[in-house]
Amino acid sequence: MDSKRRVALITGASSGLGAEFARQLAARGFELILVARRRELLEKLTASLPVRARVMVADLSDRVARAEVRRCIEEEPDLELLVNNAGFGTRRRFWEADLAGQQAMHEVHVMATVELTHAALAGMVPRGRGGVINVASVASFARSASNVSYCATKGWMKDFTEGLVVELSAMGTPVRVQALCPGFTYTEFHDVLGVDRTKVAASWLWLQAAEVVRESLEGLAGGKAIVVPGWHYRLFTALFPRLPFGVRVWLQKRSPHTRDRL
Repeated sequence: MDSKRRVALITGASSGLGAEFARQLAARGFELILVARRRELLEKLTASLPVRARVMVADLSDRVARAEVRRCIEEEPDLELLVNNAGFGTRRRFWEADLAGQQAMHEVHVMATVELTHAALAGMVPRGRGGVINVASVASFARSASNVSYCATKGWMKDFTEGLVVELSAMGTPVRVQALCPGFTYTEFHDVLGVDRTKVAASWLWLQAAEVVRESLEGLAGGKAIVVPGWHYRLFTALFPRLPFGVRVWLQKRSPHTRDRL
């Protein structure tokens, strides 16, 4: 076995942040396992990369598909990095939204993260190397109407990551985990939702995917457990959670983002 071989598995790799993680990790010499639902986009991305890349077509809301990805992780002795990036959002009040879609979101954001992270750490910790990046969101620090499950599941991802940091640091392993919490980022995310970006947030609030991924990878190398790209988002996440509950609710109800959704 080549001891210099490094492998990264990325979920939601067909576009957006997932595809950007693939490009930047390829530039760093990682072999890749790219997981997503859309084979055509995965193969197009793979053809553009300068490294060996394996394609796995899987819908992570499906338990059987998740089991296949989990087995791939368990059988890869050189897995150096897992990026739990797969995810999606919705735009309806929770009780009016399709229940199946809400359940699928919890399966992808929560159960897929649980199962794949469990498999990855079970190999990384004994090997004494590796890392996991859970792509959460600035939304994990706040709540908004018609976005309840998204904010809650991303908040869970952040809290789950923090718990893992406690466990791993307590035992002194060099294995690292990170919650990446970007704000508004130029990806396909809002296109899928059918949202006009100009009505969501001012242009200065939007981040570039390349910068978000660069900060994440540099943060992981430096042992940074929570990465919030952008000074304005770092200021928000530092101050907003410290406000009294009633004040937070009052502000969230009156935010333009919430009013546009009701």
